[in-house]
Amino acid sequence: MAVPSMTPAQVREAAESIGLSLTDGDVQSYIGLMKGFVDAYNLVDAMPDNLPPVKYPRTPGSYPNPQENPRNAWYVKTSIKGAASGKLAGKKIAAKDNIMVAGVPMMNGCSILEGYVPDIDATVVTRLLDAGAEIIGKTHCENYCISGGSHTGAKGAVHNPYKMGFSAGGSSSGSGVVVALGEADMALGGDQGGSIRMPSSWCGIVGMKATHGLVPYTGIMPIEIYVDHTGPMTKNVKDNALMLEVIAGADGYDPRQFAPKTHEYTKGIDAGVKGMKIGVVKEGFGRPESEAASDAKVRAAIEAFKKLGATVEDVSIPEHLIGPAVWTPIGVEGIAQTMMLGDGYGLSRQDLYVTTMIDKLHGWQLRANELSETTKIATVLGVHVKKHFGSRFYGKAINISRRLAAAYDAQLSKYDVLVMPTMPMKPTPLPPADASRELYFQRALEMIGNTSPFDITHHPAMTVPCGMVDGLPIGLMIVGKHFDEPTIYKAGYAFEQSGDWKRM
Repeated sequence: MAVPSMTPAQVREAAESIGLSLTDGDVQSYIGLMKGFVDAYNLVDAMPDNLPPVKYPRTPGSYPNPQENPRNAWYVKTSIKGAASGKLAGKKIAAKDNIMVAGVPMMNGCSILEGYVPDIDATVVTRLLDAGAEIIGKTHCENYCISGGSHTGAKGAVHNPYKMGFSAGGSSSGSGVVVALGEADMALGGDQGGSIRMPSSWCGIVGMKATHGLVPYTGIMPIEIYVDHTGPMTKNVKDNALMLEVIAGADGYDPRQFAPKTHEYTKGIDAGVKGMKIGVVKEGFGRPESEAASDAKVRAAIEAFKKLGATVEDVSIPEHLIGPAVWTPIGVEGIAQTMMLGDGYGLSRQDLYVTTMIDKLHGWQLRANELSETTKIATVLGVHVKKHFGSRFYGKAINISRRLAAAYDAQLSKYDVLVMPTMPMKPTPLPPADASRELYFQRALEMIGNTSPFDITHHPAMTVPCGMVDGLPIGLMIVGKHFDEPTIYKAGYAFEQSGDWKRM
């Protein structure tokens, strides 16, 4: 993909876009002076790329038919067998379809990316295979992951595992469904505003958004570097801890990682919660969008901790209520500037740049009408704010996110973990095909109030199923100190062992 010398018209167009006025002489001078730079570009183009090798043989797999995919959870089914032995030997694992699996199609829920086949495995995929797992397919996710529902993907809605016609949560929709149905033992999800925890909650499984940077994001299509997380979605807490043991730790590529502190997460997981101090966050309940029945189910579940010997007290963190507002400039401008205008990466960071994906994403403006309504609206707003206000709101939101983190830390200095509802309501009906843009948008983002704050404060947070309302799952969220996933797992495992969550 050689870079040709610029024509006079191209020089003028580029100059005018940044406010420069050039004479004809200036234009010719620029063309001559840029020749050395253009030659350097072409020298780089002629060099082989420097990407990690693909270690395990595989085939592209196949697209399942509707009869074998009734809830539309799978995008592609395949079989990639890893090492002959390891911690995950015999485990069948699905990957959310924003995660690169070399040689296997990837579309991240959007028709614009359809047809792309990655040439590397994401770091987490390699680690799973090295641990003896088998990758059995890619699962449907929301259109470019911009939704907490399960209705925006280009291949159609994903249905709740407990009730057809209801949301499975998003954006890791398919991952939640295949684990809940037992079609996969474990799955990889992604979380920028709650997209591991929300589908896990609504599908009745366990989902962990670990501390930001603990799990490398390398080889995964991002939304925004400050909020990108990937992590495990499993049927139970112990499997979740085991999967995190395998995928956590620095990989030498991901700029999100700052000396992550890893643990043996399965070690001591059954120590119990006797003597543990648990803070129940008042502001996580009774939100304007909350359903009383869901809140009541979580309150009742929290009582189990008292019976298990923990000290349980209500706490107030008023800052929790501003979390979604602070998330908004970071998420919106990240979507517009990194994922869209930055062709999935942007600049100014050390990373493993997968240029084939950049090539596929570049020029998306020619097909912008194919984006979901959520992605369109976020991109339009992000472009507008950038043009008229620069990056001031993004920067101010980052600054305020530290104050929000400090508010949680102040309570976490007194309590081992904090708890609240994962979602403010039970799974919602999928919007009909003729739904208004307003209903479509509402169903995509109405549920992120409790989950999104921890993407910008970077605290680890896990959801465990804690009951049913009208035959649909409800989740309890457990939040801990940075890199203190072991305490979250101990609390979650003790709760899980206290009874059958479906009967709570």
